[in-house]
Amino acid sequence: MLIKTECLEIDEHTYTVCYYEMTTPHGTHRYSSEIVLGAGDRVILDDASVGGLELKLSRVAPFTLCGRLLAARVPSAAA
Repeated sequence: MLIKTECLEIDEHTYTVCYYEMTTPHGTHRYSSEIVLGAGDRVILDDASVGGLELKLSRVAPFTLCGRLLAARVPSAAA
């Protein structure tokens, strides 16, 4: 179930983050977040609390974007 949506700004770009709550078969609550970085490029994280997700996302998302940018670079030919 969607419980919250917010915007996350990274390097002058704004990304939408959706937070979801689910109940496990044992009756405990788990939370997940989904951030869409681009067409077909999503990052999904989970945690036992929304606060934990927010902390993970603040640390993981910038590095994930940096990694995507580095992977997209084409190495220059050696001279």
